[in-house]
Amino acid sequence: MHVRPFKSSWRLGLGGVAGALLLSACGGGLYLGFDDFDDNPPRVDVAVDPTSAQAGQSVRVIASASDDESGVDWVYFYRLDDNLAVRIGDDGRAPYEATMLVPSDGRSSVRVFARAYDFAGNRADSAVVTLTVTP
Repeated sequence: MHVRPFKSSWRLGLGGVAGALLLSACGGGLYLGFDDFDDNPPRVDVAVDPTSAQAGQSVRVIASASDDESGVDWVYFYRLDDNLAVRIGDDGRAPYEATMLVPSDGRSSVRVFARAYDFAGNRADSAVVTLTVTP
């Protein structure tokens, strides 16, 4: 199971509270700053290789993901079935990719997209790309 960090959850124990009170009593003060807060989502693009395949074949779904602030944490891959996102795989290390079995239910195309998360918990979806199912 993969767990993402919370954006900013801090706990100050009894020692921390006592230390803060001591500092403030002697004129020291306490500063808790979050200057480098990352609220920008990562960037992600997706492609399929090959771009057309027969039903029952396996294809690679490849994502290019980047994040300038906190870095890319994880990428998930989805197939759209009647606008319902069905997860086909995930990858936590570049190059981000998954293998998809082309459905053999008579469809002529398969739509896929990737969803990337950064280490701050921000997410972004790629554009949807289409795989052509050949007879």
